[in-house]
Amino acid sequence: MNRRELLKMIALTTGTAMIGGKSLFAFSDAGQSDHPFSSQDVELLDELAETILPRTDTPGAKDAGVGEFMALFVSDCYTPSEREVFYFGLAQLEARSRAAYGRDFIALSGEQRLELITELDREAMAHAQQQARREQPTPAEALTAETQTAQNQTAETQSSQEHADSEEALPHYFTMMKQLTLFGFFTSEVGATEVLRYEAVPGRYDGCAPYNGEPAWAT
Repeated sequence: MNRRELLKMIALTTGTAMIGGKSLFAFSDAGQSDHPFSSQDVELLDELAETILPRTDTPGAKDAGVGEFMALFVSDCYTPSEREVFYFGLAQLEARSRAAYGRDFIALSGEQRLELITELDREAMAHAQQQARREQPTPAEALTAETQTAQNQTAETQSSQEHADSEEALPHYFTMMKQLTLFGFFTSEVGATEVLRYEAVPGRYDGCAPYNGEPAWAT
């Protein structure tokens, strides 16, 4: 599984393209965050990621240091508005945990954590689907909107509308967390070598190799 295939898998799993993904292919001028993650933040992210990808007979997200990876990726690759969504999400994760169970997320049982992130995942997918519908208007809607814009909007009004649309296009915070968990794990050393199959220098191409249910290749 190469990086491009991984990004496609993440998009299919979360219902939207990889957030911050442009930074993986080209120079990003998002700027460094002035809101560093604390050790408690990284610990919370590790526990969240481990709930999404728990250790079984193969390593889990904590084994790959996914919490630290998330903090670095958000700080270096997200835009300021995307970072704000992510910071808000950390606070919301704790608030939702306390509201539902009376305890911080880290203090929850495995079953309670799974219940909470399952609910958040449903909300995130619904949010992504709503955004997709908004971004793909019918031909009649597109024509009506274009006509109204041309006739009624001044440059200032149009600028304000574009800003509002930009704010509406921001993803759900759990989508960000789930994407970074998957991306951080499967590009880590333990994810690539102990879960996927890894060969530093792949051999010749064999178009008719037998398949016996082995894991996907990391290279």
